[in-house]
Amino acid sequence: MSSREIAELTGKLHKNVKRDIAAMLSDLKADALSFERIYLDGLNREQTEYLLDREHTDCLLAGYSVPMRMKVIRRWHELEQAAADPAIPQTLPEALRLAADLAEQNNHLRLVVTEQAPKVEALARIADARGSMCLTDAAKHLGVQRCKLIDWMKANRWIYRREGCARWLAYQPRMQASLLEHKVTVLGLDDEGDQRLASQVRITPKGLAVLAQKMGVHSNGR
Repeated sequence: MSSREIAELTGKLHKNVKRDIAAMLSDLKADALSFERIYLDGLNREQTEYLLDREHTDCLLAGYSVPMRMKVIRRWHELEQAAADPAIPQTLPEALRLAADLAEQNNHLRLVVTEQAPKVEALARIADARGSMCLTDAAKHLGVQRCKLIDWMKANRWIYRREGCARWLAYQPRMQASLLEHKVTVLGLDDEGDQRLASQVRITPKGLAVLAQKMGVHSNGR
């Protein structure tokens, strides 16, 4: 069930439902990105929603009021009943309509598979890549400008800068999800003989695959 449908059923704002889901997934130590999906809103803008299975939906509802829980539970029962008891055509016109609908669905699925094949191949190739990349190399691999990649990662809480520091740092949840890592380099010795260290944020192959999907780009790799 999507976070949008949960919001509609409970009367809560979608942004508040998303906040509740994000908090729940954080408490469960679950990868929130694996539950995210992009959709287009009424103004044709890309927005994010969550898709929850029955188990995670039940967990979320534990913090909601009884009337809200009941509305969502009834909707789940409707979905499960519809899946268990598919409508059987009773007349010839209904059977012909069903056959036409199935043919149309199969046709649509074939078109989707054909359209998505290059993207799937590109993402698989990225995911199989070895070693992490700096932001500049990752931008080249994704075929986007470095500034665009950085702006996206900053806006979506992948990287940040400390005040007075020129280097980008990775948010801890992105590191825990193995999307980003820090590479520490020894620059030499300072005046007191101590090592001078520099930390560089790098994007893992898994992170590169997620970025390609989220940003809607393809790999430039061969």
